Amino acid sequence: MTTFETIFNNPSLSQTKSKRPGDRQKQGGSALCLEGTAAKVAFLINGNSYFAELARALRQARRTIWIVGWDFNPNIGLEPDKSDETLADLLHALAAANPDLEIRILIWALGPIYSDKSIQLLRKKDFPKNARIDLRFDLQPTLRGCHHQKLVCIDDAVAFIGGIDLTSRRWDTRRHRAEEKLRRDPEGVSYDPLHDVQAMVTGDAAGLIGDIARRRWETATGESHLSLAENACFAWPDDLTVSMREISVSFALTEPPTAFRTGISDGIAMTLDVIARARRQLYIEAQYLASFRVADAIAARLQEEDGPEVIIICTQSSHGLIEKIVMGGNRDRVIRRLKRADRADRLRVYYAVVPGPIVPGPVTPKESSEVEVLVHSKLIIADDELIRIGSSNLNNRSEGLDCECDMLFEAGNGEHRRAIADLRNRLLAEYLGTATETFAAAFMRSGSVIEAVDALNDGPRGLREFAVELSGSISPIRGTGLFDPARPFALLDRLGLGALVRLLIRHA
Repeated sequence: MTTFETIFNNPSLSQTKSKRPGDRQKQGGSALCLEGTAAKVAFLINGNSYFAELARALRQARRTIWIVGWDFNPNIGLEPDKSDETLADLLHALAAANPDLEIRILIWALGPIYSDKSIQLLRKKDFPKNARIDLRFDLQPTLRGCHHQKLVCIDDAVAFIGGIDLTSRRWDTRRHRAEEKLRRDPEGVSYDPLHDVQAMVTGDAAGLIGDIARRRWETATGESHLSLAENACFAWPDDLTVSMREISVSFALTEPPTAFRTGISDGIAMTLDVIARARRQLYIEAQYLASFRVADAIAARLQEEDGPEVIIICTQSSHGLIEKIVMGGNRDRVIRRLKRADRADRLRVYYAVVPGPIVPGPVTPKESSEVEVLVHSKLIIADDELIRIGSSNLNNRSEGLDCECDMLFEAGNGEHRRAIADLRNRLLAEYLGTATETFAAAFMRSGSVIEAVDALNDGPRGLREFAVELSGSISPIRGTGLFDPARPFALLDRLGLGALVRLLIRHA
């Protein structure tokens, strides 16, 4: 089998050559619109919560497991505080125990390289070891574009969506200790504290995520698969709190245009819509803050006489020279743009820190400064009405170059609104190192998220404001169009070379 065949083909799993089911889908222009209801929802804050619930859900799988991601590492431990079992161990055990189970994994072909993993995964040397685990690598249809969706769907009954891939350097706990012996990659190397959020859903929403995974698989491999004919049962864990029940959801896809198809830019449209609908508070967690379209939308809200408070928590540190220059440089210009528009002092842009490690001293040990918590989330909350969560970053490439998937929850009753407010309170309480009830009480006293943060942000663990000079440029830095483009290059990328390679392999 050739390298290309290894990437794209695995004939051992059955293929259902059929159109995708249409009961949950409707076509709107060139974009696929997906709407439904989540029967149950849980918000899993940080990798330890997500990985633990994923492990429990995987053990209930009977027919299908879909894993779609930017990167994948089978050697990660899902519950390092309880077991040495790896993700590969679990998937192999499930496949061996159930001959009816089919596991399909689709990741970006360059993910293992960009994330500093070896090419061993591309060679499939140690994983998978079972023929019913089908691992494929997707070449994007445009140069420089990547597959960035982060989805897991089990039996169309339960699914997960958010910012966390099943790869290394994603596991951490709420405490985000500067030194955490369990926070190590499969090679045993420790890494910095990291915060992220994943949503767990059942009902129609899970089936919709399954549809999206099947659509992505068909685009990458040419193989169509039906959703399950029967409704699978998922037993919600007794000890997992249900955040919301029976809430309306919708999904937004982002796909680049090529000579063979029209692009989809529903992700940025959803983001701008959520920003426009905020009335009192707009809360954002973002790995990057480098989109000038988003900046303009937020700036317009800040200039309104009765616009919302805007609280943004993002990562301060950048990794790699290009990221520091482009993403970091544009982040500072975006913040400058927003600060200039902030006429009523309704804006705060923070990064998160925890106390540094204890350093032995001649008299008494002391903490060595601060350690940043890397924010990897892609989350927006508008008031207690809307939650947008998914894979899209607030940068240009997530608007039309990369393949993304985002989910919107829209409150329909008081229970939903209380749950959305509780999620925002939980997140901010974590950053401030306090109890959720404490932050909720501080917010109730003032009705202002900013004032509540100010009242509690006085410890070694907390939120620090970005210091950006008001003077200077508020336009994208030179090279943005090259290193963080919102669209493929007009001619070469639009030819869709990745799609051409797949076409040639398929007919070879």
